[in-house]
Amino acid sequence: MLDLIFSVLCSSLIFVIFKLFDTYGVQTLFAIITNYMVACLTGLLLYQEPIDFASIPSKNWFLGTVFLGILFIVIFNIMAKTAQKVGVSVASVATKMSLVIPVIVGVFAYQEQLSFLKIVGILLALAAVYFTSVKQKSLVITKDVLLLPILVFLGSGTIDASIKYFQETQLEVQEYPIFSATVFAVAACTGLVFITIKSFGTPLKINLKNILGGIALGIPNYFSIFFLLRALQNENWNSASIFTINNVAIVMFSTLLGIVLFKERLSIKNWGGILLAVISILLVALY
Repeated sequence: MLDLIFSVLCSSLIFVIFKLFDTYGVQTLFAIITNYMVACLTGLLLYQEPIDFASIPSKNWFLGTVFLGILFIVIFNIMAKTAQKVGVSVASVATKMSLVIPVIVGVFAYQEQLSFLKIVGILLALAAVYFTSVKQKSLVITKDVLLLPILVFLGSGTIDASIKYFQETQLEVQEYPIFSATVFAVAACTGLVFITIKSFGTPLKINLKNILGGIALGIPNYFSIFFLLRALQNENWNSASIFTINNVAIVMFSTLLGIVLFKERLSIKNWGGILLAVISILLVALY
């Protein structure tokens, strides 16, 4: 349970930090690349076995880390734009609505059993993230605004389902830090390619503000994945329960942080969504 709580806290901090990037003028792409370097270094420091870098490409999970690393930085950039243009709560909701993807994969690929009340809880979770994301009628929904959450939804769901796959079939517990570090290393390398291309049109400033932003993002980013992998080991809960609780709790917490820190206003529907989120977590966790 503690692993799940820590994963929720770290993931919620990511959305807040993205919002602060916009507030303080941090260049998102540069900070994201720095964040992946910091996350990679954190994983290497936590790995307790001797590190043989030459053997990593021969690991069964290596090609998967290449896929995840590229997807991570693409979705992270889209997530950041969603938080900045639409709001922290919408960004987190779009991310966590994707819980349906790993849940479906868990049921069909791993034959996980869901009780009737768990199914009700998952359906309520989907309703919760929808109502939490509903904005005031004055918000003009443009194609760009709609496209960003959809892309975050699809990408985040694919990431979660992939993490479950590797945890279930490829990884030993002691490999979690080096696996995570490798994913972040690939993401950093991919980001360096992006930043090189981008620099031709918009020069990126290497300054203390961008570096500190990347460090602030990298540490919770690493531990959000690390603790999620640990939480997935829980024998009392299947992955459908863990992803549902994790995602809905992040929606609740990041939305509340948006209210407290950024004065984001919630409608009656939004508060109703939070209430549904609490009920869904109780159903999924207890039944």
